[in-house]
Amino acid sequence: VQLQASGGGLVQAGGSLRLSCTASGRTLSTYGMGWFRQPPGKEREFVAAIRWYGDTTYYADSVKGRFTISRDNTKNTVYLQMNSLKPEDTAVYYCAATVNLLAIHSPEYNYWGQGTLVTVSS
Repeated sequence: VQLQASGGGLVQAGGSLRLSCTASGRTLSTYGMGWFRQPPGKEREFVAAIRWYGDTTYYADSVKGRFTISRDNTKNTVYLQMNSLKPEDTAVYYCAATVNLLAIHSPEYNYWGQGTLVTVSS
């Protein structure tokens, strides 16, 4: 599975961005999907995850209520809608796929995209 993340960019605090992660090589419908991020100089951290069928989602406390993960299996794409962005959301965002139903720890993920940079200015 090859994953391609896109949609990053520069946005002012309070603004919104939508990240997309499109897969090639295999359908995503049988994979749990997740988004992680790595702020400058920090470790990679979990952001959000969604189950195979899209009926269950899980979020880091830091983004709960502001970010929404969703998937469209017909388009082989997973999205991360990010609203009310804060400067501390600045990071490289990665999408990942897992053979597990749902996972929140990076070692549980089998495939990773290349990352897309989100910069939130104050």
